[in-house]
Amino acid sequence: MQLRKMPTILGGAMLAIVAVAMVSISGCGSKDAKTENKPVEKMVAAKPGDTPTSDTIDLNDTQVKSIEIGPVGEHIFSQQRTAVGSIDFNENLAVQVFSPYSGKIIKAYAEIGDQVVKGATLYTIDSPDLVQAESSMIAAAGVYNLTSAALTRAKELYATQGLAQKDFQQTVSDQQTAEGALKAARDAVRLFGKSESQIDEIIAKRKLDPALVVSSPITGRVVARAAQPGLLVQPGTTPAPYSVADLSTMWMNASVTESDSPLFHVGQDTKVKVMAFPDRDFNGKVTVVGATVDPNTHTTLVRSEVSDTKHELRPGMFATFVIRTGDPLTTAGVPLDGVAREGDGTMTVWVTSDRRRFTKRTVTLGLQQGGFDQVLTGVRSGELIATKGAILLSNMLNAPPSN
Repeated sequence: MQLRKMPTILGGAMLAIVAVAMVSISGCGSKDAKTENKPVEKMVAAKPGDTPTSDTIDLNDTQVKSIEIGPVGEHIFSQQRTAVGSIDFNENLAVQVFSPYSGKIIKAYAEIGDQVVKGATLYTIDSPDLVQAESSMIAAAGVYNLTSAALTRAKELYATQGLAQKDFQQTVSDQQTAEGALKAARDAVRLFGKSESQIDEIIAKRKLDPALVVSSPITGRVVARAAQPGLLVQPGTTPAPYSVADLSTMWMNASVTESDSPLFHVGQDTKVKVMAFPDRDFNGKVTVVGATVDPNTHTTLVRSEVSDTKHELRPGMFATFVIRTGDPLTTAGVPLDGVAREGDGTMTVWVTSDRRRFTKRTVTLGLQQGGFDQVLTGVRSGELIATKGAILLSNMLNAPPSN
């Protein structure tokens, strides 16, 4: 029985040896297959543990030279709003010089652009009203002189009892009435601009002076003139013969959006720019914030009073102004060339840790000042980004693959 079992045992052993050999051969073949099917990675310097994504670009040495890299820095951003408007006269310091009485202009003295002082003669008119007032004054002066002489004689007669008391009192009353009438007549002529010396001369020579002098009520510059010799003028009839304005301050009237209107208040500092002086700022303050909103444009008026001691601003000039609405903010800022606008409207920057692999990151922007965009979310101060060439990187990412 033992001899018959030997072949069976030897056969089983041989089968086991063959199975082990087959397993070994199979294992070697599997390892080689895995090696042949392993994907080939990009030959770039990558950070350990970092893996490429659809928003990542690896640059070669030549491509890296076409962009600039730097850290995100802290920048000061002023809280301010801008608006556009136009320059106008300060109407609180401007006046249209009408004649107080009707008449024809005799002579116009000032030209547009002339600087005049308060009280300077602008034009004269031939005024019938003045002639009437002067005539009444001359007549009142004659009556006054007559009653004064009568009173002198009455005093002499009354002293010698040559005049009754009631007649003397009547003479005194007549003289006082004449004196009051003359005073009223002089005041009436004085209202036409005649001086005391001119009034005395008219009375002494008993000669009428029909020239009504119209003088400037303020010190300023002549900004408009419609006066011509022979022109008939009426009180309050436009256009005024002259307009005079104090140009030391001007107005800038601007329209601001309804949503920004709560940010503006009287007394806020403003900086105004005009195209005639692009490199200069004119300082001013907000004096008026409109109480109503235009229902068509949904804007409201904001008026600034602008200092202009050199008289350089002109009414009608197109102007822009900046108004500070809060304290400055110190936050992360990115150069304008470091931000790219994507096709869907989002704003992105390109972040790197090794200056070769760049990853696109969406950011939220705030103010834009001094060549920098304020970054509210998306990157932190100190992170390395492409400070110039962000658009180039976005175009490279979105470019179709080459054949």
